[in-house]
Amino acid sequence: MSAADYVLISYRPDLHLLIMRWTRPATPAEHRAGYQQALRVAQPVQAGRWLIDLRSRGLADPADLRWILHDFRAELRAALPGVACRIAYFTTPYHADMLASRLQEMNAGATSGLEFQVFVEETPAYQWLGA
Repeated sequence: MSAADYVLISYRPDLHLLIMRWTRPATPAEHRAGYQQALRVAQPVQAGRWLIDLRSRGLADPADLRWILHDFRAELRAALPGVACRIAYFTTPYHADMLASRLQEMNAGATSGLEFQVFVEETPAYQWLGA
């Protein structure tokens, strides 16, 4: 399933895993629309484990990351009550440290219910997600 030309969204029922693959850099509006579409795919199957491939997109700007960590987190928790949620960001080695640092800084003191981790290889990401 695709939300638009900038993101591909699929669900793997065998792994109970939602996969988002950004295909190009996205505007802030596209960024939010992509996450909203992914949530619409995840909700009926209660998929709380997500692999988000950022290699073609690059990093979101800090305001969009704050939106994920605060506003979107609340929407995700409301849509998937009682589901343990994990997001694995799959990115290039160039962006990995920067994203991990931003997540740590911006996610400090956040309520539980959603874990994030950054990966530069897909297999460890799947392992962390419990797939």
